[in-house]
Amino acid sequence: MHAFDVLGDPVRRHILDLLAEGERSAGEVVEAVGAEFGISQSAVSQHLAMLRTSGFATMRPDGARRLYSVDPTGLQEVDAWVDRFRHLWGARLSALETEIARGKRAQRQQEEGKNNERPD
Repeated sequence: MHAFDVLGDPVRRHILDLLAEGERSAGEVVEAVGAEFGISQSAVSQHLAMLRTSGFATMRPDGARRLYSVDPTGLQEVDAWVDRFRHLWGARLSALETEIARGKRAQRQQEEGKNNERPD
């Protein structure tokens, strides 16, 4: 399955958002996603399995628990596809960075001018 097919599902995106914050047990994922989307434990498990098989998540056993975390492998395919378009916004981001630096410099100069003023 293509990476964007996997990410096209809002439940799987939400699970990845949760996992991006740190490792989570299957129970924690089921609780959070089940409450948000009103789906069963079985449905959440199917989404977790899809994320694992497509390279977006890993699972490690911890006693009776299963702990899930983000696997960057699946995201590399997304990044490679998006990379083809980065040039479209790269120049704009550079221009924005320049304007932010100018604004900060002007603000510092203004503050320095106020600090150098002496009361008469």
